[in-house]
Amino acid sequence: MMGTIGNLAPAADTASSGYGGLLILGLPLLLLGWLFFTNSRRTKQMRAFSGSLSVGDKVVTSSGVFGTVRHLDETSAWLEVSDGVTIRFDRRAVSMKQADTAGVTGDADVRPTEPGQ
Repeated sequence: MMGTIGNLAPAADTASSGYGGLLILGLPLLLLGWLFFTNSRRTKQMRAFSGSLSVGDKVVTSSGVFGTVRHLDETSAWLEVSDGVTIRFDRRAVSMKQADTAGVTGDADVRPTEPGQ
């Protein structure tokens, strides 16, 4: 009786180690698949956003520059960042439309002053 129980235990260890090996190989593959899926979804969203831009939109670039779209072509966006100052950006650098901040800060046209003024 004792020999039978002892003979069954090693067989159970061998079977469980096989599943552990599959788990070790399967988890990284699932992670890579998930990363690929989320990256492709993000790319589609950015293409859709870039395609929805139009002249007059208030936007923010990925580097934090606020401006108004003045001209668009297939690869570039010209943003007016101050009165009469227009800067050309790659369309991919425009990351989002500017939120309406006038209600949050009070007056949207208030500009910071130099210290001591």
